[in-house]
Amino acid sequence: MSISERYRQLVDEVRTLLSQLQQDAPEEQALTVLHKAVATLADQHERVGEIPRARIDAELSPVLLTAHNLFDRSRLLLEKDDQAPAAERVWEVQRKIYRLLNDL
Repeated sequence: MSISERYRQLVDEVRTLLSQLQQDAPEEQALTVLHKAVATLADQHERVGEIPRARIDAELSPVLLTAHNLFDRSRLLLEKDDQAPAAERVWEVQRKIYRLLNDL
């Protein structure tokens, strides 16, 4: 699977995660941070396939790092609020982002 396909799949997954977590009504600040993370990733969703392979690392790395940091902050807020299942799901996304970063 190409980087572009994996990125799009990741964006779709985090959108689904956000929808599910909103229904579970976790801590409000964690949701706000998750919204920012999803928006950060979604900004490149349409454009990712048009980025030349030679520039994909330079263009996606900052986006992925920013999103990873936001997911990390959200996960910590969820853990602080005793929302362990939600925090674990966010952790799964963080690992996927990290793997994608390593493959750039």
